[in-house]
Amino acid sequence: MYEVTNSQLNDHFKAALADAEALVKATANLGGESLATVRTKAEESLKMLRARSLEAQEALVVKARAAANLTDAYVHDSPWEAIGVAAGVGVLIGVLVARR
Repeated sequence: MYEVTNSQLNDHFKAALADAEALVKATANLGGESLATVRTKAEESLKMLRARSLEAQEALVVKARAAANLTDAYVHDSPWEAIGVAAGVGVLIGVLVARR
């Protein structure tokens, strides 16, 4: 599976945005073959961006499921510790909410 970092995803978004901006500029001033070239490039960038976004989403789902499975296993192995951690987090949130 292809793993996408935040910077890579950001670079893909910037490239797609730049191609879309070029397409808008081209439609205002150019016609014919120049417009078709820019449009084709923009469509390819957007398809690539869509594919990479789906891959990133799939990777995130896999990681989230793995984390959920590990958490479930931990809670089953150490229920009293999990209860203590949950109570501590609850108290912390209660104190923070009460301060506002």
